[in-house]
Amino acid sequence: MEKIVYVTGNYGKYYQVKKQFEQHNLAIGFFHCDLEEPMINDIKYISKRKVEQAYQQLNRPCFVADSGFYIEDYPNHPNYPGAFVKRSGVASNIDQLLMNMKDVKNRSCHFVDCLTFYDGMTYYQFFGVSEGTLSYEKRGDFQKQAKSNLWYVFIPKNETKTLAEMTEEEREHRKDDHTSATEQFIEWYKREYKKKYVKSKFMI
Repeated sequence: MEKIVYVTGNYGKYYQVKKQFEQHNLAIGFFHCDLEEPMINDIKYISKRKVEQAYQQLNRPCFVADSGFYIEDYPNHPNYPGAFVKRSGVASNIDQLLMNMKDVKNRSCHFVDCLTFYDGMTYYQFFGVSEGTLSYEKRGDFQKQAKSNLWYVFIPKNETKTLAEMTEEEREHRKDDHTSATEQFIEWYKREYKKKYVKSKFMI
């Protein structure tokens, strides 16, 4: 079975993506690495620069996946933190986030996921969106598969539980009309790229 390599320093992200690939009978390689993020609030640009770094280290086709988190009415800074989720410290200090948002009535927020695959010649980008609201307190138990601490405060649209409160099955079948960058990439890969990739020297 062929493998393509996912580069990330976040085990929770790898866990989720690996499971999605396995559902399509595709294997996935894992390279643990924290990549430098450019100082620009543009998820597409950041993802391209990071996959370039990954390719330079591996010298083989690989992909990265990044998420932006946008809080519609964040005080004095609409749609904060955007692509700067990690750099801003929002995801690592949920208590401070909730404190900053305690008097805000409009708690609409959303994730934007960007997956970028690079084969050394061409960039392929895929996007997903998940809309929801910010809870007033942290809810849910620690889970190793959690992509982000924001799971404890993000309630998907049309749901009442945070992502961290949901079971794996509930997350997979939630009714928020979310789209998945990973699923779009998998479908494209199987349909358009697999034959070319399987024949390449990077087959393992």
